[in-house]
Amino acid sequence: MHLEIITPETKIFDGEVEAVQLPGLDGSFQVLRGHAPIISALKEGMVKVDLSMTFERFDKTSDLIQDDKSNSKVIRVAIKGGVMELQNDKIIILAE
Repeated sequence: MHLEIITPETKIFDGEVEAVQLPGLDGSFQVLRGHAPIISALKEGMVKVDLSMTFERFDKTSDLIQDDKSNSKVIRVAIKGGVMELQNDKIIILAE
């Protein structure tokens, strides 16, 4: 699955993932490869991303990305709200 996390200022993340857990308005939910198309509003909270490969921080890596010290294939991104769309195994999160 491909994931993009975008804010009005910058693109925070763009890469391949196995699963994404999101803070929906009615509670947390997770999407996996092959999930039916969905659009959902998001509330303030943490987006948990299970990566396809080990995460490596580079000079241009957003400071909003938090590494999971116990698992190098997991990152978290704090958002203040937004909206997500999943279609054809491509997730776009427009976050505040």
